[in-house]
Amino acid sequence: MIRLPSLFLLAAFLLGGCNDGKPAGLPTASMRLGNQTYTLEIARSGLEQEKGLMFRDVLPQGHGMIFPFDEQKVLGFWMANVRFPLDVIFLDASGKVVSIHQMKAYDKSTTSSDVPAKYAIELPKDAAAAAGVKMGDVLPLPREVTAGGK
Repeated sequence: MIRLPSLFLLAAFLLGGCNDGKPAGLPTASMRLGNQTYTLEIARSGLEQEKGLMFRDVLPQGHGMIFPFDEQKVLGFWMANVRFPLDVIFLDASGKVVSIHQMKAYDKSTTSSDVPAKYAIELPKDAAAAAGVKMGDVLPLPREVTAGGK
């Protein structure tokens, strides 16, 4: 039998995940973005994509999250329960950068890809500019991301 406090701790862990900036058990891929290489957690399932980077205290430099979607469409992201600002880079199916935006911590307004996109990459604020990523760039998508795996 599970004791009530243990149940609360388990629920907090499952809902909040690891709070120290370390990957939440998701697979990762190394990806070249501009002049830098990042370790990206792959949020593939609906639940993983919905949670994203929520409830974490930090996103270490050189790390981020990529969201591969089944189809190319206009995507919308928001920052509910995300404790730090982010850059979001939207890519089409070929890996072409179709839009780049900054998102504020805890902002519940929707940040749109503006045009159809198949992938979104979240990085620490200002990382896209620091890496030299710009609209129209074609970024090489890692096989771990494009191969599926649902």
